[in-house]
Amino acid sequence: MTQLNRKIIFDIETTGLSPQKDRIVEIGAVEVVNLVPTGRSLQFYCNPERDVPEEVVRIHGLTGEFLRPFPNFAAQVDGLIEFIGDSDLVIHNAEFDLGFLNAELQRCQRPIYPASRAECTMILARKKFPGSPASLNDLCRRFGIGLEGRTLHGALLDSQLLAAVYLELYGGRQTGLSLSNDSKTGLKNTESAGTSTNPVKVSRPPRPARQFDASEDELLAHQIAIEKLDKIQSKSNPDSGKTSLWTTVNKGQ
Repeated sequence: MTQLNRKIIFDIETTGLSPQKDRIVEIGAVEVVNLVPTGRSLQFYCNPERDVPEEVVRIHGLTGEFLRPFPNFAAQVDGLIEFIGDSDLVIHNAEFDLGFLNAELQRCQRPIYPASRAECTMILARKKFPGSPASLNDLCRRFGIGLEGRTLHGALLDSQLLAAVYLELYGGRQTGLSLSNDSKTGLKNTESAGTSTNPVKVSRPPRPARQFDASEDELLAHQIAIEKLDKIQSKSNPDSGKTSLWTTVNKGQ
């Protein structure tokens, strides 16, 4: 039985850049098993209990007025911890998002996630494509992943896009040359969870020993051609005593 490799693609939106001063305003998470999104996801908004600067609102569109009716992070943390379970996180710019997540967890006295539990797709992309831009938008364009719906940053949408990017970073739909007949994209496939990351070895029966042997006529034609090559070699350099390469190979067999 294939062992399931479950990961959580994770993204956040915040009120700013400092985990100590700023707060998370949205969390999005997508479940991926063996590189394929299963259709399970988690998304929620958080009341940051502080203002949201205008320059940040221009990035994700989440105003303080919009966020005020939602529960704060602490009131929703149990659902997040349960959804993540013992799976590792996949994050674009993991240092940033994990810093905010752990700061929020510490505020409500919950265990934090060590860096070893997070795989950074930005680092992975920079190793795979040295010197190339590695933002989420850049990677989506590289892999032909549609960005039509990403007019603003959104944690769930970005997690879905990152799930598709993560799949491509590990070789795309046909990782391991499995040659699946499933033509659905990773974002829409909610049923398949069995894409293997290991190469598939295809065993073929040995072909019959004489199935591709040359016929007698072909062997005769081949011999005539070799004799012609020997004559050409002899005329071009009569003192060399050398014959054509074909004659040399045949004598060695």
